[in-house]
Amino acid sequence: MKTILTIIAVLTIMVTVLAVNAQTITGKVTDEKKNPLHGVTVAYKNSSITTTTDLKGEYKIAFNGNDQWLVFSLVGKETVEVKIDNQYRIDVVLKAKPVTEKKSKQIEIVDCREMIIGNTAASAVQCISMNVAVADQEFNTEDYSTINENGFKNPINQPLSTFSIDVDNASYSNIRRFINMGQLPPKDAVRIEEMINYFDFDYKQPTDEKPFAVSAEIATCPWNSKHNVLMVGLQGEEIEKANIPPSNLVFLLDVSGSMNADNKLPLVKSAMRMLVDELRPQDKVSIVVYAGAAGLVLDATPGTNKKKILDALENLSAGGSTAGGEGLRLAYKVAGENLIEKGNNRIILATDGDFNVGISSDSEMEKIVSEEKQKGIFITVLGFGMGNYKDNKLEIISDKGNGNYAYIDNIQEARKIFIKEFGGTLYTIAKDVKIQIEFNPEKVKAYRLIGYENRLLNAEDFKDDKKDAGEMGSGHQVTALYEIIPIGVDTQIPDVDKLKYQQLEKSSSNSHNHEMATLKYRYKEPDGNSSIADSLIIKEPKNRNTETSANFNLATGIAQFGMLLRNSEYKGNSTVDNTVELVKKGRGSDEEGYVGELIRLIESAKSLGLSPL
Repeated sequence: MKTILTIIAVLTIMVTVLAVNAQTITGKVTDEKKNPLHGVTVAYKNSSITTTTDLKGEYKIAFNGNDQWLVFSLVGKETVEVKIDNQYRIDVVLKAKPVTEKKSKQIEIVDCREMIIGNTAASAVQCISMNVAVADQEFNTEDYSTINENGFKNPINQPLSTFSIDVDNASYSNIRRFINMGQLPPKDAVRIEEMINYFDFDYKQPTDEKPFAVSAEIATCPWNSKHNVLMVGLQGEEIEKANIPPSNLVFLLDVSGSMNADNKLPLVKSAMRMLVDELRPQDKVSIVVYAGAAGLVLDATPGTNKKKILDALENLSAGGSTAGGEGLRLAYKVAGENLIEKGNNRIILATDGDFNVGISSDSEMEKIVSEEKQKGIFITVLGFGMGNYKDNKLEIISDKGNGNYAYIDNIQEARKIFIKEFGGTLYTIAKDVKIQIEFNPEKVKAYRLIGYENRLLNAEDFKDDKKDAGEMGSGHQVTALYEIIPIGVDTQIPDVDKLKYQQLEKSSSNSHNHEMATLKYRYKEPDGNSSIADSLIIKEPKNRNTETSANFNLATGIAQFGMLLRNSEYKGNSTVDNTVELVKKGRGSDEEGYVGELIRLIESAKSLGLSPL
């Protein structure tokens, strides 16, 4: 009997211990306005156990009874430490900290010496800088290219609108970073096309042999009821991960001193670990790093040896100045040496873009990537950090190097890029994709392309196969909006004298009577040199007041938000409240919660003073 009681007692203790060990701590993280915060890192102090909050701001982390403190951190927010004290529900509010901090201006004295990188035999010249404080002052060296918004064009003398597609979405996550930090973004950080292209739309997959399908929708303009909006949507073919050709990837990682921050190199490592987990046996990875000089950390290693790749990542640390140009050259060299014919050859650059040693100007960077892309090697550019972030430089590298560009402000964004959008991020299905729309002046008084200011092309560039344009990845979507003033609307537009030698063509058969525009597009196969052309006739709407699709509502709602952030002269009757209502109408199923997060951002921007001026 005593034996049985002893066994029962032991089993009871074991069950109790297991129950304690199986306990989890849950909670929700919000900002001061009670808006949920996603991507917050939740970790035990002095422990490797960590998790992140989801799009509802909620988290769950296993509790082992040993660690006594939880640490909550997010870019732009004050870090909070909470003592557990047997709590199994811990809700936290994170307060914003300013984007610019009082720092000392530094004079840099550089001492260069040879170093061994990681646990390999590779060596490079490491430049160690010593800084001398000059004065305590506020500074911020983030750089953005100037955007001059597209104005209205008269189709009588400018019937053609030509531009390169843009699948980049860096602008949206960067805007989110600013708003989460409690301030509105700089005007030139707002690229409306990238804000729109961050989101998923319900476009149909291609049903023919083409790599993408094209659709169009016209309806009344939400911010000016006298105008129309034409929405053009491109849907890339979704290639199953198993069917993507073998990948030759080169991680090009910035390990300079400017990357020595929690939201930089540590976040880069976490993002790269996610990608490594997705590798297949037929894939291979090399790692190149750069600081004062560039060096090869890891030779091409197959996806079957994930431990070796992860170990090389873990051994990286930040220090020294930034020789980004030399890093690019070495990465292309390594990618070329390991080139897979008919494979997926790509460089993945992770940096804050603050190149300050050697080749560093925008024109020099453009020259490097423009020359090197001829090898058939594409590039994915990932931006990190704040304060010294060089958006303009990274946009150029992506644009001119057959690439795509994203900004990673938290681990959730890394998951979106490398897991949810794995194919689109890493595999190109069409390159040099161009759009040209010819507007019928008998139906259109004026038109305006919303966004794409940095992607405009000359009319003659459309048929010029030597002219570079944007790349489209597996499953990628591209959306473009035109604001259109119909014939008969009493609106002043820029005008020129009537042409003496040109006349509008008028068809005696009236065959174009109901055509508002013709959409033409060109693209090349990923390994092709000659473009393939096709077109789509866009009919004028029979009823301007017809019910709009969720796609149309979401896209125009995001455009309104962008125009408000830019304080655009074309924002019309846009307000924060009607923008929220428009986005809600376009929310759809929103399985990932991205539109819900957008709504919260718009409302947060309102509390920061966003309003029509």
